[in-house]
Amino acid sequence: MSPLDYQTKIQAALSALGISPESVAARRLPLCHEAQELVVAETDAAGREYRLAPDAARAWRDMKRAAREDGVVLEIMSAFRSVERQIEIVRAKLACGMSVEAILRASAPPGYSEHHTGCAVDINTPGCDELEGVFEQTEAFRWLTANAGRFGFMLSYPRNNASGFIYEPWHWCFKKAEAVQPREWTSFHSF
Repeated sequence: MSPLDYQTKIQAALSALGISPESVAARRLPLCHEAQELVVAETDAAGREYRLAPDAARAWRDMKRAAREDGVVLEIMSAFRSVERQIEIVRAKLACGMSVEAILRASAPPGYSEHHTGCAVDINTPGCDELEGVFEQTEAFRWLTANAGRFGFMLSYPRNNASGFIYEPWHWCFKKAEAVQPREWTSFHSF
C-alpha cells in the first residue's frame, strides 16, 4: 500500500470513530506504518504467538535471556497489533461509553500505535496484574530501566509524556539506532 493510500485509510478510520485530525495533531504522534515482515518473538503458555519485526524479536529474545540470567522474568502481554485491531479496541471502548478524549489518554488512535510497527511490546512479570501502573514497583521494571537501552528498547510513555498518554511503565519500543554500545552496558546488580 502506498503512503498516500495508507494515510487515506487511516483518515477514514479516524473519521468513522469520531477522532478529529486536531486531536491527533495535538498529541504529536507520528504516523506508524504496519510492519511488512513479522516473526514469532515469543509464544506464551496458552500457545498465543506474539509477533515482532525481525530485529525487534532478536533484541527481545536477547533482553529476555539477559533478564533471566539476572533472575528476572519478562513476559510479552502484547506485541504487533494491526490497524484493524486498533480500530476494534477503540470501538469497544466507545461502546462502553468512554469519550474519545478518555480513550486517547490510554490508547493510540488507529495508525498511530507503535504496536503497528512490530517494534513495541507491553511487558509483564509473574505476580503482577497486566498493564497496570503497579508494574513500576516490580523488579522487572527496575531491571528494564537499568538495562533495556542496551538492547535498543526505550520506555515510550513516561510520566507527563508529550503525547498525553497515561504513564505506561509496561510499554517499551525497540529503537535500534538508540541502543547503547556494549562498552557502556550497566549491570542490573550495580544500581
